[in-house]
Amino acid sequence: MATSNFAAGAYAAVQNVGGLKGAPKVQPPQGAGGANFSSLLGSALDGVAEAGRKADAQSLSVAAGKANVVDVVTAVAESETALQTLVAVRDRMISAYEEIMRMQI
Repeated sequence: MATSNFAAGAYAAVQNVGGLKGAPKVQPPQGAGGANFSSLLGSALDGVAEAGRKADAQSLSVAAGKANVVDVVTAVAESETALQTLVAVRDRMISAYEEIMRMQI
């Protein structure tokens, strides 16, 4: 049951569902065809990168004595969750690609 709670938290972090403060946001892309998927992936990557930059900035702020340690821990946890979600999506995409390649025409 802890795994499903973790998965729900990871999904919420990427989609900003449940009002997680500072979680990366993925906007639905506009347009048609393959551009939608590539735009979605691009915005997801940008969200993960932004979460990482926020965690770095918070870490530097706490080192300078200007931030609360709780904020740093929260930012790092959000960044880690976003990255783990991105890796899970990548693994699923590779699996789907391999499955398509095994199909006979």
